[in-house]
Amino acid sequence: MQDKLDVKTQEDPRVSVDQSVNGEPVWIDPDLDFIQSLSRRGGDLFKKCMQCGTCSSACAISPDAKPFPSKEMAWATWGMKDRLLRDPDVWLCHQCTDCSTRCPRGARPGDVLAAVRQESVAYHAFPHFLGRWLSQPQFVPILLGIPTALLVLALYLKTPLENLFGITHPAGQRIVYSYSAMFPHWLLNSFFILISILVLLAVIVGVKRFWNTLKKADPHIDATNSAKSLFPSIITTLKKIITHKNFATCTSGRSRYLSHMSVFFGFMALSAVTFWVITSGLNPLLQKNFVYPFGFWSPWKILANIGGLSLIFGLILMIRDRFKDNDKTSQGSFFDWTLLSTLLLVVLTGFFTEALHYVRLEPHRHLIYFIHLVFACALIMYLPYSKFAHIVYRTVALIYAEYSGRNEDTSSEEASEKQ
Repeated sequence: MQDKLDVKTQEDPRVSVDQSVNGEPVWIDPDLDFIQSLSRRGGDLFKKCMQCGTCSSACAISPDAKPFPSKEMAWATWGMKDRLLRDPDVWLCHQCTDCSTRCPRGARPGDVLAAVRQESVAYHAFPHFLGRWLSQPQFVPILLGIPTALLVLALYLKTPLENLFGITHPAGQRIVYSYSAMFPHWLLNSFFILISILVLLAVIVGVKRFWNTLKKADPHIDATNSAKSLFPSIITTLKKIITHKNFATCTSGRSRYLSHMSVFFGFMALSAVTFWVITSGLNPLLQKNFVYPFGFWSPWKILANIGGLSLIFGLILMIRDRFKDNDKTSQGSFFDWTLLSTLLLVVLTGFFTEALHYVRLEPHRHLIYFIHLVFACALIMYLPYSKFAHIVYRTVALIYAEYSGRNEDTSSEEASEKQ
């Protein structure tokens, strides 16, 4: 609940007491642009909040000390952008809707915190303008046009590069090489590795900014007095992510656990296969008789198909949940639907490409494969700016929560060790 104002705060309405800064009065200088931005992303729902604390008491993963999301709702109402951006609790929330379904005023705290996370992604993104573009529908043609143009450029440079480096094609027109003439393996690997390196650099810049922002909330915490060292914090966080421990505590949105697990492990399976293919030139297990694309009964092809089906199943559940009960679930913003639709299009065009690959339908299979590559490129290229960035920022916030001792689980474990 928002702290009561002391005598000083009654003299100046911009001053309030926040126990996170040792009970000292802090100045409130509302960021009106931030308030308007939150209103656009999540509606004016936070203005309905009466600070009853129901949301914090309903949340199963909210710590006893300074529970969320009640205080975040107050900060959103006051337009305290800096305070919200450096608050790890914004990312500890998994939007399971337990708080929203119990809110007596319909303020939907889960949706408000989702809007704050969207603001955080755009704020920490490098470059900033891409973070803004991913939230605005009018930029969709440009955002799809960029990877399309880059792929066309790569294909245009294919022949000059082959002549320059003396690259030759495998002989014959066997089905296993059905795309090699137009989309050679070396070209796609080089293209996507280059894109991935640039994306990784952007992620590193964003994570560094985000970590420094989180540190501003606890400037006294460093490696000498943190609750845990960094490596154990990372291990604990990865265990929670793999098991989806926090999602398992949901009551109102229990189906989210199954959908997120399906998407997570489906994506991991496809990532493993992709990594296996890309490292074919260096992987000692693939030096002999490496044939790509894989045959239908190849273990890697089977894993990829299972991963794709798992992704589709999870995405369908997510989409269904958004329309199942409007009073209890969030239909999501454009930011959400961009990621869902991109993931779905990547998988569907991948399966469509595979089917056309086996029936050798010309020239449709090459066209669909190109479209698949465009969506796959867009998914990777815009990772630091789309909701896909949650996989990065939430992981970092969870690590920081362990590192700083924010999680009550950490406190409990430490107390047990001391006893």
